[in-house]
Amino acid sequence: MALKDTLLRIFTWWNGQTMSLALYTARSGRLVGTDEFGNTYYRANGPLIDRSVGPERRWVVYNGYADASRVPPGWRGWLCHAVDVPPSEESYTPREWQKPHVENMTGTADAYRPKGSQLSWGARPAATGDYVAWTPGD
Repeated sequence: MALKDTLLRIFTWWNGQTMSLALYTARSGRLVGTDEFGNTYYRANGPLIDRSVGPERRWVVYNGYADASRVPPGWRGWLCHAVDVPPSEESYTPREWQKPHVENMTGTADAYRPKGSQLSWGARPAATGDYVAWTPGD
């Protein structure tokens, strides 16, 4: 591993896993499965120290940039303790109303910009109503 990669793992949380998470995962994590995006899912071995996390601690190590919208619906349900059985241990099929994953494009040039937004393409329609701008001397 190059020096740059080592420093990125130590100081950044948004680019894969940090060194502390890698150590925690190696020490007390048990691999549960992976998804189609390459994210890996873990559960804690042994008893919990912090009862506020629920009956067991579950976490995801993202493949690349850490974006919560990259977790498929089946794995999201397992992470949030909505279901007890992870999708890797059952034949999970998405419901007909579940849409395929679309990356969160907020903050990029491909972000959704509704009509009338200052950042949308084209000319913005003129304002309507009885608004009159203030000018000095009025």
